[in-house]
Amino acid sequence: MTEQEILQGLYDRTLVGDAPAVLDLTGRGLASGMAPETMLFDALIPSLEEVGARFERGDFFVPEMLIAGRAMAGAMEVLRPLLAQTGATSLGTFLMGTVKGDVHDIGKNLVNIMLEGAGFQVIDLGVQVAPEKFVAAIREHRPDIVGFSAFLTTTMPMFKANINALEKAGLRDQVIVMVGGAPVTQEYADAVGADGYAADASTAVRRAKELLAERRAMAGTSS
Repeated sequence: MTEQEILQGLYDRTLVGDAPAVLDLTGRGLASGMAPETMLFDALIPSLEEVGARFERGDFFVPEMLIAGRAMAGAMEVLRPLLAQTGATSLGTFLMGTVKGDVHDIGKNLVNIMLEGAGFQVIDLGVQVAPEKFVAAIREHRPDIVGFSAFLTTTMPMFKANINALEKAGLRDQVIVMVGGAPVTQEYADAVGADGYAADASTAVRRAKELLAERRAMAGTSS
């Protein structure tokens, strides 16, 4: 296969969520000497962006996004250590976790895959993440953005508890705070003092890019 055929195959097979084919093509690309970042930026990321666009148009639904995301994740397992070796730059670091009291993670995991596919370095703290664990992880990893996920209305108040913990630790101004989850609304996000909200994985990626660009533009003008 030519390099162009491999890239086209990666794009097409990721789009339909054919994980075995994506993994096979990733291996073929590496065996033929292709750079991992070429496969990532010229095929995998554009394919996942198309998945997001189709979701927003109503042509794709959550199952299609999930299987495409999983196909991409399989390739990333292979490419991630190689990308680290090449020093490929990431868009930024995104720290993610499901809040304390909540064990739901399907939506969070899909957002993580989409973020990683878009070029973010994602640090996933898992589920049942207490405020103090978020604080410790922010101090350790110094992320650009922290994401709080909640699936239950009973755990949504943890957003405010987490933000209060960041303020008490003197970290609130150092990170962009995004929130999301099935029962969450823009109004609720505004009420708890979050910087951003997204109703789905595709929107989460777009908002993360927008918020990060705004933050960096402000830092540039103030420096």
